[in-house]
Amino acid sequence: MVWSKPSSGGRPLFPTAPTRRQMQREKSEATLSSQADKGPVSARSASLERRRALTTSGKAAVLVQGTTGAGRVRTSQDSRRLIPQQPGWVRRDQSQTVELSGPLNRSTPFSSNRSIANGNHPLTDQVANDHLRAYELEVKGRFERIVPLLQKVSALQHQSDFIDQAQLLARRELGFDLPSHILETAWVRPLDMRALYAWCVFESHRVFSDSFFQNDPLASSSGSEAARSFDHFLLDCGFHLLDVTPCSDGRLAHSIAYALRIPFSSVRRRSHAGAMFDVENTVNRWVKTEHRRYRESTPNAASDDTSYLKVVTYHFSSLDPNHQGCAAHGSDDKLAASAGYQRLLDFRQAVENSFCCGASVDLLLIGLDTDSDAIRVHPPTNDSSTQLDRWVSAQDLYDATLLMPPDQALAQIAEAVETGASGTMSSGMISFLTRLISNNISQIDYVRQLHGGPYPDAGHAERFIGVGIGFKEVHLRNLTYFAHLDTVEEGAADLDVGVKIFKGLNVSRDLPIPVVIRFDYSGAVPGARERAISDCQRVDLAISNRYSKLVRDGLLHTCLTIRDRSQTSPAEVVGSTLDPDLQEAH
Repeated sequence: MVWSKPSSGGRPLFPTAPTRRQMQREKSEATLSSQADKGPVSARSASLERRRALTTSGKAAVLVQGTTGAGRVRTSQDSRRLIPQQPGWVRRDQSQTVELSGPLNRSTPFSSNRSIANGNHPLTDQVANDHLRAYELEVKGRFERIVPLLQKVSALQHQSDFIDQAQLLARRELGFDLPSHILETAWVRPLDMRALYAWCVFESHRVFSDSFFQNDPLASSSGSEAARSFDHFLLDCGFHLLDVTPCSDGRLAHSIAYALRIPFSSVRRRSHAGAMFDVENTVNRWVKTEHRRYRESTPNAASDDTSYLKVVTYHFSSLDPNHQGCAAHGSDDKLAASAGYQRLLDFRQAVENSFCCGASVDLLLIGLDTDSDAIRVHPPTNDSSTQLDRWVSAQDLYDATLLMPPDQALAQIAEAVETGASGTMSSGMISFLTRLISNNISQIDYVRQLHGGPYPDAGHAERFIGVGIGFKEVHLRNLTYFAHLDTVEEGAADLDVGVKIFKGLNVSRDLPIPVVIRFDYSGAVPGARERAISDCQRVDLAISNRYSKLVRDGLLHTCLTIRDRSQTSPAEVVGSTLDPDLQEAH
């Protein structure tokens, strides 16, 4: 037995069992005493002794049976606690936001443990990281080359062979021609660099969009091996459809394919400012999903006991929470989470009120740190009850499982998810959240490898605004600000936020705001293509009226596109403010 003493001195307390640290210290002293008797020991012997000590302490022990949870080993022989202990990765928000002073050092790694570890987390998929990195650098590289190219073109505009040189540079640097009708006016008036910039953005979008639908660079299209595997996994978890609404902030545009590592074709994604999705439209999508299950047994029969899983992904900044959070919620993390959860509750209530109390709807709230891409999940109970101040942190689990073998790390994550809920959670939801967190660990390493720490662009750095319905091809961070809408009037709030962001990004530098309008349609429906074109033109006119001064000054340009969603073909450009003016015939 060990007699414990209070830290401030005084008489000994009651005898207690020796702590692990005390046992290790006694063992270490005994070992040193034994070694002193035997004389000097070799470096190899000392290293082996340290390794045995670490293994004995449990830091690197491989479990033969049972799982780890809350700092202990749990086996099937244990009875579960009525009130489970909460490990460090289960967070409860108890502190107020502190105003930061002074500049942030964004080159500092966001985890002290990460600087100690050499290499990746054992759950990190390095092959996938390399593939995603190559795709991101290739696509974003196209947009990064636009300004340097136009600076060279601007310097050539008074040379006799200006057009030939400009086109040669554009083909070599960007892979497409510049609009000849704009270049040809350079001899009578200053070259319209704003128009050329918008053209280059639109063409860069067209090139990577065409490649996305023709080549499937993410290997996640419908029918791909990744999509089939995930669809089966989703059904095994008890969900027949995954519907995710991230915030329309461009820093979440990659949340599906990168942060969560889910095949894009296995998810129904609709982005909205502040993740405030339209409840009525979502109910209509739920109706279509259930009708298809009833009529076609797709993806499974209506009689199967599975649920429609609706997810909201809000975002926050761990490094600058008061300034780089969600603009739609005033960088208030608590407000972003509570508003998203309330919208989820409204959706479920609408379905139950309209159909029945047993309607198959499950809810999930996820937070994304835009500095590191680490997620935090709010584990729901069986009735989707969620505590907003309680979450499981992927970043903390990354650090806690960094030295574990993969199987043990997965067991630890599953245990953290299960104990993180305020009540009983379904086994399917536990498996689903375990998959999301383990996937996110790869993304945490991805950001660290690519940037040596958190993202260098803390705020917005989008290249264009995407307006309308579609954009299945956009899965890169800070590439696009989304404004999903049918009419400008109903989506005015989302669009106004986007224009405000781009006034800071582009207009402040005398560059225009590029807006790509997209309406997808079904080629199986007669007249759908013509209606999609009409929708593009209607929204284009509404944008022109709403932001008339920007349009008159050449500081806002639009490109109209449509796409047949029933095919794998790319989008089709059907108009633009940069089209040449047609001369009237007399």
